[in-house]
Amino acid sequence: MATQRFGTQSLGFAAAAGFAFAAGALAGVASRQRRYEDLHRQLLEERRAESRRAGLVDYQRLQLGLLDRAIDDPELAAVLRTIETESATRLRQHLFANALYSNALFGYRIGVATQAELHGHLRVLCRSALFRKYRESTRPHRASLRDDSEEGRIGQMVDALIQDLDDAGDTEEWWVVGEPPTR
Repeated sequence: MATQRFGTQSLGFAAAAGFAFAAGALAGVASRQRRYEDLHRQLLEERRAESRRAGLVDYQRLQLGLLDRAIDDPELAAVLRTIETESATRLRQHLFANALYSNALFGYRIGVATQAELHGHLRVLCRSALFRKYRESTRPHRASLRDDSEEGRIGQMVDALIQDLDDAGDTEEWWVVGEPPTR
């Protein structure tokens, strides 16, 4: 009888080992499946982000093309006369200022420029008296921007830069004026 018992115990041990092996194998398969799903989800997110960047590129190309046409043609520029300017020349200057600002913002949005690099680029733009006039004349256009939106935060950065440059006065070291963003 002792032999039968020993055989039964061996069979039970073998079954337990088989179940443990199967459970381990299933856990491994489940782990690989989760990893696969994570990679698939990451790939889909990257594709969506790339598609968004491509859409932004197309939009920016169209926007700058329209601004370019308006700058070249006073009759088309009149359509964009949503601000009072004293001349067609000043309107074209405002449209060009808008194109420069939009281009800098676009570079940041698609990741070509960091926020610190955008800050430096905007600092250069803010030194221009014509850019400042454009900025002031379009203030009502920005009134509906939420402060926590990307464009709202960047607009606050521009306003702060203008104030910092004014506070610094006529300094020869204008390129260090203003605190770059920390995030």
